[in-house]
Parts: sequence; structure tokens; C-alpha cells
Amino acid sequence: FVLCVVATVCFGNTCYCNSVLQALYFCRPFREKVLAYKVQPRKKESLLTCLSDLFNSIATQKKKVGVIPPKKFISRLRKENELFDNYMQQDAHEFLNYLLNTIADLLQEEKKQEKQNGKLQNGSVRSEDHQKPRPTWVHEIFQGTLTNETRCLNCETVSSKDEDFLDLSVDVEQNTSITHCLRGFSNTETLCSECKYYCEQCRSKQEAQKRMRVKKLPMILALHLKRFKYMDQLHRYTKLSYRVVFPLELRLFNTSGDATNPDRLYDLVAVVVHCGSGPNRGHYITIVKSHGFWLLFDDDIVEKIDAQAIEEFYGLTSDISKNSESGYILFYQSRD
Repeated sequence: FVLCVVATVCFGNTCYCNSVLQALYFCRPFREKVLAYKVQPRKKESLLTCLSDLFNSIATQKKKVGVIPPKKFISRLRKENELFDNYMQQDAHEFLNYLLNTIADLLQEEKKQEKQNGKLQNGSVRSEDHQKPRPTWVHEIFQGTLTNETRCLNCETVSSKDEDFLDLSVDVEQNTSITHCLRGFSNTETLCSECKYYCEQCRSKQEAQKRMRVKKLPMILALHLKRFKYMDQLHRYTKLSYRVVFPLELRLFNTSGDATNPDRLYDLVAVVVHCGSGPNRGHYITIVKSHGFWLLFDDDIVEKIDAQAIEEFYGLTSDISKNSESGYILFYQSRD
């Protein structure tokens, strides 16, 4: 059962938005939560109410292949954020980040309002009001935790600091793989000379080693490949079309010693692909897995492709100079 979310030509360059929405629709845990979201009749229109309406239109579409323009969603997006209020091509990763954070904020605000309404009825105020907001289903699905470990080379004391993420951005190099990119992300860095680390134990600046590890693995791992690099001599961003192999199955190795479920196995479920030479020029398409088949969405065109054809979207080797169609955001869903 295949459905297509598209924008009509008059919307301007909205494929950055379409491609992310198509990918998210095929991330089952996210789709189920959005479809289950109850839009109250008197509820103020928000990005989440528009997304829920859009996903419900797709889910109830009778045709096997259909065209559903996300007109209301785009209109709401443009009202809410001036960055997207134009007809220029935008960055799909920036949009994904904005969308997930906005939905999480809306859900937390709703919970806060529900609590306050409950308190007005009970007349009681509890100290938990000042606690930090509880995680939403956006956090339950996409949030992981990184731990930044720093080891003092003088006293060997290890200090660690945790940091939450909704997606991981990794640097890319020519003719490598996602595993290599993640290894680079977790490489040990030595802090010395002017960059020495202040050790609380030694009470002085010391040489130290720093590394990043994954402490909590998310249900859906969104990996963003940093394909756009600012070139000073050109005064603009240029695209790194490097060939980066991404597997259909992924297991993270760079987990911390106290990681929960460190052997979690992931399956690739969607890829947002950037076509073209720069962030503001080009086009986005999406590859998704649905009912065991791989589908390619290119605006209003949907075609079935072989798993082997995904290799075409790894990027280019250095000896080929043409605009590339290269994987930009990868969505991996855990099996458990």
C-alpha cells in the first residue's frame, strides 16, 4: 500500500519539507503517535494539528498511489517560522530539527496546561511545577544520550557529562562508511598546550584525553551526514558529494560502558537524499521501506526500486565530477 505526500508547483521549493515528511511517515513509531494524536475541535491550529490531519489523509487514502498536497501544513510552517516563509530551497536537516523540537514543545505545553487546569479544580499546588518538563513521545522515539568522557592524564580521574540529542550529525570523508563516520565522531582527542583541561581533582590545568560515547540509544536513530561545508575562498557553502556507504543493518559500537542496550540492532527505514551541488540549489527525494519493499518518492512520482539500487545514493567517488544524488539524512529503526 503506497501513498505519496507531495506539494504542487505553486508552493515553491518545498521538497525539503516533503522529503522529511515522507521519511517520517514511514518511521512507524512516529506515524502511529501522530495518527493517535487527538485534535480537539476548539484546539488552536499548530504544526502538530496540521501534521496529524495530513497523516490521517494519507492513512485513509483509498487509492494505492495518491497525491496529497500538504498545503495546510506548509502554510502553517510559513506562518510559524520566517526561515521557511519564502520560495527558496531550504535545508532538510534544519527543517527536521525544527519540526521535532516544535512538536516536543507543543506536547510539553499541553501537559503543562492540563496540569494547571487540574490544579485549578483541586486547588493544590505541588513542588513538581518547578521540575524540568517530562519527556514527550518525540523524546521516547528519537532522543538518545551522549556522554562526554574526559580523563586527566595526571591523576587518571575520569569525569563525564551527558548531553541529549534528537539526531546525530557526523562528518563525512571520501570513500568511507557510516561506521567510519561514527568512529570519527567518537575518536579520542588529546587536550594539551593552550587547550589543557582544568582538573577538579588536581586543581590545575592538565593534559587530558576526551572522547564522546553513546550512553542511551534511541528507538529511531536519525543520522545527518554533514555534506555542506563553508568555503572561505568562495564565500559560500559547497557540497561534499563523497561516497559514504550506509548499510541496511547497523549496530553502534561506540557505546559507553554503562550504556543501556548497547547491542541494539537497527534497520534502515528511510533516507532523505540531496540531489545537486549546494544547500540552496538542488532537490530532495526520499527512499523508504514499506512492507518489505523499497520505494523512491520524487515529488509526485513513486517507483519501486531494488535494495541494490540504494547503492546509487551513497555519493560519488572523486573521479566522477557531476551533481550527485547522495544520502543526507538516514533513519534507522531499532528491532526491539
